[in-house]
Amino acid sequence: MSIHPEIAKRRTFAIVSHPDAGKTTITEKFLWYGNVIREAGHVRAKANRSYTVSDWMKIEQQRGISVSSSVLNFPFEGCQFNLVDTPGHQDFCEDTYRALTAVDAALVLIDSVNGVERQTIKLMDVCRMRRTPIITFINKMDLDGKNILDLLDEIETILKIKVAPFTLPIGCGKLFKGVYSIADNVFHTFNKEEGKQEFIQMTGADDPRLDEYAGENWIREFREQYEMITGAMEPFNRDAFLNGEMCPVFFGSAVNNFGVRQLLNAFADLAPPPMKRESDVRVISPDEDAFSAFVFKIQANMDPKHRDRTAFLRICSGSFTRGEKVYHCRTGREIRLAAPTAFLAKDKEVIDHAWAGDIVGINDPGLFHIGDTLTEGEKFNFTGIPDFAPEFFARVTLLNPLKSKQMNKGLAELSEEGATQLYESLKSPVPVIGVVGELQFDVLQSRLLAEYGAEVSLDRVPAYGIRWIFGAESDIQKFTAEYAMDCMFDKERRVVCLFPNEYRLNLALKNYENLKFSETSQPEAMILRS
Repeated sequence: MSIHPEIAKRRTFAIVSHPDAGKTTITEKFLWYGNVIREAGHVRAKANRSYTVSDWMKIEQQRGISVSSSVLNFPFEGCQFNLVDTPGHQDFCEDTYRALTAVDAALVLIDSVNGVERQTIKLMDVCRMRRTPIITFINKMDLDGKNILDLLDEIETILKIKVAPFTLPIGCGKLFKGVYSIADNVFHTFNKEEGKQEFIQMTGADDPRLDEYAGENWIREFREQYEMITGAMEPFNRDAFLNGEMCPVFFGSAVNNFGVRQLLNAFADLAPPPMKRESDVRVISPDEDAFSAFVFKIQANMDPKHRDRTAFLRICSGSFTRGEKVYHCRTGREIRLAAPTAFLAKDKEVIDHAWAGDIVGINDPGLFHIGDTLTEGEKFNFTGIPDFAPEFFARVTLLNPLKSKQMNKGLAELSEEGATQLYESLKSPVPVIGVVGELQFDVLQSRLLAEYGAEVSLDRVPAYGIRWIFGAESDIQKFTAEYAMDCMFDKERRVVCLFPNEYRLNLALKNYENLKFSETSQPEAMILRS
């Protein structure tokens, strides 16, 4: 397949990890190498330090966590990177899952102290289902962590992917000496006090100069690990990597900017350019002349002064020029992309041209939904964009009745982003919201107050599970008459039932055999589960 040079240099990837593994820190280092920021921020911001660029919401800056995917565009070594910085916190996993539908590769970040953690396992399950190529970075080598062979074994046995170490550390913690590059026999020295690195060419792992740099105890352990890895493990296989079956592994310390440039070089060399995408009609190739894209994220109020809404597009084929008209497949409307933008988190820059692989933003006047497909005229829909059933529910009570208009607008717009789902009760005027993770309740309250001026209280609704009800209209009416207190409408006016316990659900399944009780609003869709 011959790909246009502009498409061939695109690298679109996400960073996924457990919270506190160093994801936001390494993102900042990437941006620094791409010359788009002057100084990398710090997650725990202090009076004399900048906030991290990717954590732009007020609640993110206060808590030191990412709660929304950020899109970051930057150049490096002749490549154009589109980086999706995803939330690490488990309560925002559905935002991460959707982000993984928009990328061609992923960086899995692992804390050397804690090894493979729960959230990393969940995210790797999604990567494996999509056969996403993975590159792994084992971070925090300047701290006393687990044995290197144990860490590699955890990746293989728990994450179920073969490892191919490209570098090996010598020492750890306060006695961390650096990393040895297996492919080119170069030793990268680590000196935390002086903050500088040297790159020393060696003749091989048995070069006696390594003894001088590393010390007798550490060099013995390193050589034992080197012999085991090079002798017993399978060599790197690019086809296996592209199929998501094998991952290159690198070691370093993001906070000390050690090993980060080598990692970026590896993404430029190893990560694939834009790949083919499945649709409900045919497979779409990135080298096709015709433009196509899909919406994977919607974000309201990135600029609170303008009350804007931005739809994030992943371009899958062709290219487009600012001002061109495209076909909106869901509504059948023709729309003009008047001001497409590139991103650095919340900062936007209007661009004139974009190619397959790029992630761009377009102004959303309320037209777009997550999963919408845009084309030059052909009607199809990209598939595999996940849908999620909420697990926690609450009734929303407005504390100032004069702010009802602001609350209703805020609930509608924030639910359209996909992080919360809004329901209208059949028997009560009080709106109900559903979320995948409980921390999203705090985010909702915070954003309603900060962005819309509406202060609310949330009263939790005990629930065993939510089900969408499908079937003949007469059967649905009979069901809602009996279960009226538990039934609601979703934003598309579909009937859902919030069952308070397992007994009520089983009783409904028994008494209404003609109805389908679906865990998703699309009963036939494949759902990616946490």
